[in-house]
Amino acid sequence: MKKLFALLIAIIPLVATAQYNPDIVYTNISKTAQRTEIILPEVNGYTLYKADLHIHSFYSDGHCSPRYRVREAWLDGLDIIAITDHIEYRGNEQYFLEHLKGYTDGKVIKARNRVVIEKPATEEGILVDLNLSVREAKKEAKKYDMLIIPAAEITREPVKIGHYNVLFSTDNNKIYDPDPMQALRNARAQGALIMHNHPGWKRKSVEKTEFEVKAYNEGLIDGIEVVNGSQFYPKIIDRAIEEKLFMASTTDIHPTTAEFYRLKGDLRNMTFILAKDKSLKSIREALEQNRTIGYSGGQIIGEEELLKAFFMAGVKARLLDTDKKGKHSILVTNTTSLTFRLRRGKGVSHELSPFQSIYYTVDKGKNLTVTVDNMWIGDHKHPNITIPVE
Repeated sequence: MKKLFALLIAIIPLVATAQYNPDIVYTNISKTAQRTEIILPEVNGYTLYKADLHIHSFYSDGHCSPRYRVREAWLDGLDIIAITDHIEYRGNEQYFLEHLKGYTDGKVIKARNRVVIEKPATEEGILVDLNLSVREAKKEAKKYDMLIIPAAEITREPVKIGHYNVLFSTDNNKIYDPDPMQALRNARAQGALIMHNHPGWKRKSVEKTEFEVKAYNEGLIDGIEVVNGSQFYPKIIDRAIEEKLFMASTTDIHPTTAEFYRLKGDLRNMTFILAKDKSLKSIREALEQNRTIGYSGGQIIGEEELLKAFFMAGVKARLLDTDKKGKHSILVTNTTSLTFRLRRGKGVSHELSPFQSIYYTVDKGKNLTVTVDNMWIGDHKHPNITIPVE
């Protein structure tokens, strides 16, 4: 009641202003941007926090400010983001310098060491503050209860070396080194976790390169993207399990997510992180323990036992009736915001939409067992789940 009273008090001046000036007509006054609430169950005592661990702002080559990225993520239903601006590639830097020419008596300064992917930086090094996007995002995040993971992206030649996100960094300005392996080591020296990005991008396969073999063998890789944007890598699920890496599904967004997801009626790519609470400490612990589930385009990706636990927590079955022959009528209900594609045996898959139910019949002495075709536990492998009936 107190909150409602405070809201009314806040609105009254706006109404009074509109009435005071008869020449102003307010259109769509009752409409406001609304957050997409994504309902997920608790799993094994953990809350599932919705995260995007790969996002770019206009401080590298993205189209939007870090502050906008926070508001956008909130509207998309997320809880956690990492703005991972490129260290070695900052495509917009020259535009900023041209914009500021009035501060330099009309002389346009040429950006230096703006692209140091294959050609190393000169002795003067990278001249911008690579921590700025993190600071801006943190300021905006206070308004939206959004957790910001300090981060950056190590961006090198994609075919032989690859790209790597640095998560939980302490100073992005101290990561760069002409030697990409040393850059990874610099990040590790800060206590950062390192995620292998889009392992199939611009490549003919997802097999490890010579550089990647060395990085993995040195213990420098903690996680890997099973999905990046529109690219899904089923074989990488097997690698993540074998190498004990956390799995991530990310947007790697450069323009707005509205263009790729929201305006099409889709949820954006996200990583569900199973954690005790929404603190940097708990989120980091969850990543270190590989408690993640990837989501992209209706596909749900992760380790088998974790996906089964997630399904069992979100889908409930109730016995409706038993006929004279002992055949059971069962109602299966989806209590989550995600869709599950269920298949019995070699039959056709049926979609179990968010907050909807499906009616099944089960013969006497048989269990209700389904294959969840949009859950991925390996390279083209899907879990078989027996649903207990209440």
